[in-house]
Amino acid sequence: MALPAALQNLSLPVIASPMFIASGPALVAAQCKAGIVGSFPALNARPAELLDVWLTDLKKELAEYQAANPDKRVGPIAVNQIVHQSNDRLAHDVEVCVKHQVPIIISSLRAPPKEMLDAIHSYGGIVLHDVISIRHAEKALEAGVDGLILVAAGAGGHAGNLSPFALVGEVRKFFKGPIALSGSIATGDAILAAQAMGADFAYIGSRWLATKESNVSEDYRNAIVESTAADIIYSNLFTGVHGNYLKKSVVAAGLDPDALPVSDKTAMNFGSGSAKAWRDIWGAGQGVGLMDDVPTTAEMVARLKAEYDAARARLAL
Repeated sequence: MALPAALQNLSLPVIASPMFIASGPALVAAQCKAGIVGSFPALNARPAELLDVWLTDLKKELAEYQAANPDKRVGPIAVNQIVHQSNDRLAHDVEVCVKHQVPIIISSLRAPPKEMLDAIHSYGGIVLHDVISIRHAEKALEAGVDGLILVAAGAGGHAGNLSPFALVGEVRKFFKGPIALSGSIATGDAILAAQAMGADFAYIGSRWLATKESNVSEDYRNAIVESTAADIIYSNLFTGVHGNYLKKSVVAAGLDPDALPVSDKTAMNFGSGSAKAWRDIWGAGQGVGLMDDVPTTAEMVARLKAEYDAARARLAL
């Protein structure tokens, strides 16, 4: 199946994942200018009115960059929408994205409703839905999404616990459309490996945390660079959904990482007035052990491209 037009002109088969707090306009603009999909959660733009401002400014900046650099590949913008009853901004945020004709919407948690899909499809936009299981993938496809983001074991933030080999393999048995794979992808070799398994794109998150444009504290950046896979813990305490987090931030919050209480889905709250009690609990994937510097986003994409091309050459592809 041919890939959607929005995903056909990338410099590297990479979709940057939308990260809580970290993904702001500076990071997204840098990702798009480097030729990959740049993304951010709609809820990062607070208050809600800021979402329109962000999209207006990003579109203007990228259009000017493309005009000044006609030979460069400029990636599209993607906006993440949390489809959950506690997200009282969903209707507003989707309306703003439709107004700006955002080419890619990344939906999370629950499959998007028909009216949301119809609105995005009305201007040619596509919806990619992130899933951690076969059941979630089937439900999303039944709802009518255009592609899937498979969040496998080791991914930062909300993540599943299935092997990427199992998850991609089983999904490919019934879905031939666009698939992005997430889970500890931090090198160009891993991007190629994701494609070898059957994915079309690598979905990369944690690597962007340790870039100069990410909207995180220096302590967070330093923790990424200093950590290894052994420093990642898997818990559902902080949002009600299981995810991977840096042990250092959990300890700093006064919690015992080896004895965290168990939460449940009723704890999920993505409302505009919700308190961010866990904003200093830092999400990160198991690939942090492969990150030992803080480059610019452009430098990081160039490095990934060189590694990707070298891996292809090494395997004579």
